Amino acid sequence: MISARIVRTGLLLAALIAVLVLTIRYDGYHGDPAGLFWWYVACWLLFAGALWSLRRVSARHAAAVVLLGGIAVAATGLTAAPRTSTDSFRYAWDGRVQAAGISPYDHTPRDPALVSLRDGWLFPSGAACAEPDMTRIAGPSGQVHCTRINRPGVHTIYPPVAEGYFLLVHSVSLDGSRHKPLQVGGALLSIGTTAALLLVLRRRGDVRCAAYWAWCPAIPVEAVNNAHIDVLGALLTVVALGVVARHRGWGGALLGAAVATKLLPVVVVPGALGGVRRVRDAAAVLLPAAVVTAMVYLPYVLVSQKSVLGYLGGYVAEEGYDDTSSAKNRFALLRLVLPDDWTVPVLAVVLASVVWWVVWRGDPERPWSGALLVTGSVFLLLTPGYSWYALLLIALVALDGRWEWLTVALAGAAKYVLAPAFDDGYAVGTTAYAIAACAVLMGWAVRRSDTGGESRGGRRATAMSMAPEPTGGPGPCSRTGEGSES
Repeated sequence: MISARIVRTGLLLAALIAVLVLTIRYDGYHGDPAGLFWWYVACWLLFAGALWSLRRVSARHAAAVVLLGGIAVAATGLTAAPRTSTDSFRYAWDGRVQAAGISPYDHTPRDPALVSLRDGWLFPSGAACAEPDMTRIAGPSGQVHCTRINRPGVHTIYPPVAEGYFLLVHSVSLDGSRHKPLQVGGALLSIGTTAALLLVLRRRGDVRCAAYWAWCPAIPVEAVNNAHIDVLGALLTVVALGVVARHRGWGGALLGAAVATKLLPVVVVPGALGGVRRVRDAAAVLLPAAVVTAMVYLPYVLVSQKSVLGYLGGYVAEEGYDDTSSAKNRFALLRLVLPDDWTVPVLAVVLASVVWWVVWRGDPERPWSGALLVTGSVFLLLTPGYSWYALLLIALVALDGRWEWLTVALAGAAKYVLAPAFDDGYAVGTTAYAIAACAVLMGWAVRRSDTGGESRGGRRATAMSMAPEPTGGPGPCSRTGEGSES
């Protein structure tokens, strides 16, 4: 018999799914960003309600509820073409270029040498060129065409595992399927990440925590609808951290694959080294990671005439990471209290301190705790403007259960979607990240208070007081939600 608690959770999920469909189909990114963000807020509120209800569902039923709900939530991302990002068009192009036997690192999309690979979808002409996000380029005979691919004049930036995925998706796609194969791939990877989380948490946590990923509104928006490759990096990271505590070598190899997907997962490496005291134990993780990274890069190095780093250096400069005086929205929280010239040195000291603390005091049985602390700190210090970067952070929250870090993901979405609606977009992003930082500090204070009592009673608190076992709180994997159902 289905209990009232499961029915209530199902109804909240159904409401979330319905609003997600409306949100994803709402084409307001260019015309009504403020309206689109309010749809986002509605989704996140329903997400919070579903999580609150899940905490009363027993652990023996929770895995099925989380997985089925996650499948339905992910499917909502398939209901429209990509709405808020054009990155997947570059993915499709890179896959097509590789299928033609050409290195994706050797030519830009506007290069005349690849004119024969252009089609009417990625390179339209006529009235279609009036659509938002189109970039004008020269056609094969000098006529004006346009492309859906952003930055068509620069080389690809994506690492080799990502490029291999683009080639795989292209190889199994039907002619004329356009954006759908990448979206379906994103949905499958999202569901696969949910399954991986459930397997890890079944051994070392509460399976209800997987809902932080499975039901999060960012998943259908960024991993499925926009089909960002970050979801593959998140999946590999979850599996790697689940494995590394038992098999350092295999865990390190998987971390190498994650880094060779989107580079950002490198920030979880300190978590994987947490509690390591011997050089050979650290090497057991780092060497396989380095070997796998080198091995997947090597084929592209051998066949490419250009650098396999592609536009990476240009992106760093474009986004203002190398020059705080010209940084647009970077380091926003640090710049509230520091002169621009101090920003990078202070950032380096703070990050080095966090990494040292995680490596020295981290819990080797819960590497994701340290990984979340480092990753979340990086987000708060760098204040990135692209909301899909937070997919990695959301996966780590699901592993560790510290729900307050989800506010950082929501801050990224606010900055990306809402800032264009205001004259001072910098203030929007800064305010959003400041609120998220306050939420994280409040969560830390509450958890430290809870574990402090346990420590005084004779139990040793966890190595990092920001990462105790789940205790009381509003998340679905708190002790107050561990009751059984009839």
